[in-house]
Amino acid sequence: MKMTNEWTTYRTRFLVKAKQLQYSLTFTDALGRQHAGRKGDYLVESSDGVLRIAPRKIFEDVYVPMFGAGEQDVSLPPISSLVRKLPQPCRDRRSPGAGLRLS
Repeated sequence: MKMTNEWTTYRTRFLVKAKQLQYSLTFTDALGRQHAGRKGDYLVESSDGVLRIAPRKIFEDVYVPMFGAGEQDVSLPPISSLVRKLPQPCRDRRSPGAGLRLS
């Protein structure tokens, strides 16, 4: 099994450290649970030191990498190119006479 030695910190609701697998990996954790992953999946270490494997598709959808000083994510557009959408006014979709009428 060959993996890089560097952990990358990722964030979602909680911080985790993870390494992307270069080869398939199978292991049994301290609680006797079997974990298996394929090349491209992630070996994830939670803050309490528990290891697990997360499928690539799910991991990359949920977690956002936190980069160290001097690093940046080249896949993101520059902040200056991001445009915030303005709030839209609330519109009542009912016709004006569609309300209840009391006699």
